[in-house]
Amino acid sequence: MQIQLNEADHLDGAKFDNRPDGGRIVQGIEYDALGRRRGYWMFPDHPGDAMPVFGRRFESLRIGAEGVAHLFERQRVQNRGVPWGVPAMRALGELGDWQTAELVRKKIEASMVGFVFGADEDQQSMAPVVQDADGNRIEQFEPGLIGYVRNGKDIKFNTPASTSGIYEWNRVQQHIISAGFRVPYELMTGDLSQVNFASSRVGLHEFRRMVEAVQWQVVIPMFCQRIWDWVMEAAWTAGALPQPEIAVEWAPPRFESVNPLQDVTADLMEVRAGFSTPAQQIARRGYDPREVVEEWQKYAALFDQLGLIFDADPRRVSRAGLAQAVDTGGSPPPDER
Repeated sequence: MQIQLNEADHLDGAKFDNRPDGGRIVQGIEYDALGRRRGYWMFPDHPGDAMPVFGRRFESLRIGAEGVAHLFERQRVQNRGVPWGVPAMRALGELGDWQTAELVRKKIEASMVGFVFGADEDQQSMAPVVQDADGNRIEQFEPGLIGYVRNGKDIKFNTPASTSGIYEWNRVQQHIISAGFRVPYELMTGDLSQVNFASSRVGLHEFRRMVEAVQWQVVIPMFCQRIWDWVMEAAWTAGALPQPEIAVEWAPPRFESVNPLQDVTADLMEVRAGFSTPAQQIARRGYDPREVVEEWQKYAALFDQLGLIFDADPRRVSRAGLAQAVDTGGSPPPDER
């Protein structure tokens, strides 16, 4: 089997139609009479591809919904969702325009400009003169520019005004942009000057909770599970599996701990108190619990064979670092007694 990953631009968002059986096509997505998705109208080639025009196919083709995993964050009754940065697009444009205007203003302030009063009408400026198509003079501020004013007898220089609050305003705008992208300001800009360890940790935990919600409510059910079902169905069709539906347990990659000692201590206390199991704590770190336990068993046997004792071996060393007795009688597990 083959899985092709396409951008959202492949979906024909301009296609709308009513079907004879009561279905409809909205933004390239075909629904049946009950509102269930049954097809997608997609462009074979990317609409923005730079390949020659004669080699591109501009007509969208229908693909059954059973062969498409449409990944998007559903909000209200949206068909396709919107990018995360939509609320911050205006702020991004305004921040870019403001930075450009501020840069031009700084260049003007850095230019020492003199205006001569009393020059002759036909006297030319010492600075370069730029004219448009109609022969009109176009003046611009440049370092060392001297402008001549009619009917005057004096020379004056500009006095650039000092500005303040640029950094504060820029930081406020970046806070708005980071909120629009759902990313903490410190992660987006790398500016850690306004936070301490506690506040940064709280903000990071909230961001990670949001990411976990997206993983478990959007990415896994709408994308990962669909691909898993396709693979299992293909394997069953090929005769490699006895049934097409095989259960799977998902374990997203773990987040790096901000304070590993406190986090591990809290996890250990949860397990000892019965609030969770070792398998759950191992899975939270992105590993397969069975593989970890089997690997532990393998190396524990190797340690015993070589006569090695490490503090990390809970069979021989307690949590306080004291030696403890080892049961070598080979007592059977509880279910075999």
